[in-house]
Amino acid sequence: MIRSPKAISYQFFLNRKIESAGVKFFSRFLKEGDTAIDIGANIGHESLQLGLVTGKTGITLSFDPNPYVYEILVKNSQLNADKTNINTFNCAITDKEEEFYYYSSEASFSNGGISRDKSSKHGKYTFKDKIKGIVLESFLEKNFPDRIDKLKLIKIDTEGYDKEIIKSISSLLDKYKPVVITECFFRNTNEERFEHFHLLKDKGYSLYYFSDFEANAEIIPILNETDMLKWKHFDLYAIME
Repeated sequence: MIRSPKAISYQFFLNRKIESAGVKFFSRFLKEGDTAIDIGANIGHESLQLGLVTGKTGITLSFDPNPYVYEILVKNSQLNADKTNINTFNCAITDKEEEFYYYSSEASFSNGGISRDKSSKHGKYTFKDKIKGIVLESFLEKNFPDRIDKLKLIKIDTEGYDKEIIKSISSLLDKYKPVVITECFFRNTNEERFEHFHLLKDKGYSLYYFSDFEANAEIIPILNETDMLKWKHFDLYAIME
């Protein structure tokens, strides 16, 4: 029996349940034994679903730089330990190893993003300590060399930083061609949306809008860059066909 995440003491989060429809959504792209990566995992809602698909013989790697939500991510990742193999890391994925400022529009720090400078579109609240950034490919080669060739899916949700992460993992995408699930942030400009599209399309990916992380979600092909303007804030997946 799948248990829902534990009660959360932070007021800015509500209890969320893991539904079979969400697990089935990820089952389109993954099977037991595969490697999945969740970048910007937050409290681990999708990480849990990914972990239930990849199972004990596979692995799900979950990254989030926010030290507040990371505490919850760790606890939630330990649920269903008999069915999952989820590893968590309190860091950001970047193009080189360095430290960043973390900003949020909320005093609760429930969501936010990293910045190299003392300014950010994510808001005025910032942590006192800097956030560590790592290069994903180097990290995988060093720590999970036996898992990297089974990399089948990378999910990215980083509040507008997604396309920069796609750039930083470009070599991984070329080598292993995993499914990429990524968010188009509502504050992204038209030019940023077009770049987001071409970073994946130019590698041979086909892109699809989807309405929710559910098995019966509405799916619409994204055929050209201007299709990225149809929705203000949305998720898409990219697959090799």
